[in-house]
Amino acid sequence: MVGQGAALRIAVLEAEIAAQAAIIRAQAAELAHSAKIFERAARVARIGVWECDLPSETLRWTDGVYDMFELPRGSRPSRQLTLRCYSEASAAELQTLRSRAIAERSGFEFDAAITTTSGRQRWIRVTATVECENGEPVRIFGMKQDITEEKLLSDRTRYLAEFDIVTGLANRTRFQSCLSAGMDEEAGLGALLIIDLDGFKQVNDTFGHVLGDECLRAAGRAIASVCAGAILVARIGGDEFAVLLRAGHEDDIADRIAGDIVAALRSPIEHESRRFQIGASVGIAAVDRSGRAVTPTELFQQADSALYAAKSAGRGTFRRFRQTDV
Repeated sequence: MVGQGAALRIAVLEAEIAAQAAIIRAQAAELAHSAKIFERAARVARIGVWECDLPSETLRWTDGVYDMFELPRGSRPSRQLTLRCYSEASAAELQTLRSRAIAERSGFEFDAAITTTSGRQRWIRVTATVECENGEPVRIFGMKQDITEEKLLSDRTRYLAEFDIVTGLANRTRFQSCLSAGMDEEAGLGALLIIDLDGFKQVNDTFGHVLGDECLRAAGRAIASVCAGAILVARIGGDEFAVLLRAGHEDDIADRIAGDIVAALRSPIEHESRRFQIGASVGIAAVDRSGRAVTPTELFQQADSALYAAKSAGRGTFRRFRQTDV
């Protein structure tokens, strides 16, 4: 028979074991709950965790990475298969950054374009850190995040900041930036053309803004079609457009293009059952690099003055600014 003291010790030991088991169960439950929270957060943030064993090149992914590439969860990924999903430029950059990080025992972060196994185009943000043992790199690990929506929003924001939403041409902000940059370059900008649509106000007032916008789009297409090789074609406000021409034989080229714009906008614009007849007046200001330096504002004023002269001459024509006009 077991003595009373021994029985007491056994009872105490069993109680301690039960208490430890309860603690372990509680910790396991807490870890499982934390894992669920992480999984939920990863799904919401579209994040997956990955690691690569360097000696064997074995990859391990969480479900988030499988989903990103649209591969079956639990399948065995390989670097060769993964690299084929990256665009050529992104794959080359990834290889370069990875090799450098391993050599320097460091890490990297970059945004990559991928095509999933089902053909979807996505953008992912890749982060990586190299882990060493005894000073030697043994694995590289990090996160991948689907940033497609962020990228699209960023591109859309950039587009709205630089392009006219009606015509798709550059807007006034981008025009002013290019005008200043072109005049800062020794052989960049050659001439500025400002175009004003003749008769647009009557079309807009008579038929409304919807058809007015269609008229602007058609005019923008007509102007761009005869300005191949220009630095920029922009709508700078209302029914006013601008063209920046490269340096070269400014007189001949600017006059020819201005004449082509006037001729192109003499053609009627047709939309559904309606037919619009507008025209264009053009003012030209050439960059004079042999004389006094002219600022972007002064060049714009010169082109605007030439435009006024074209309108005063009866519209539907172009005029060039000359210093004698000052």
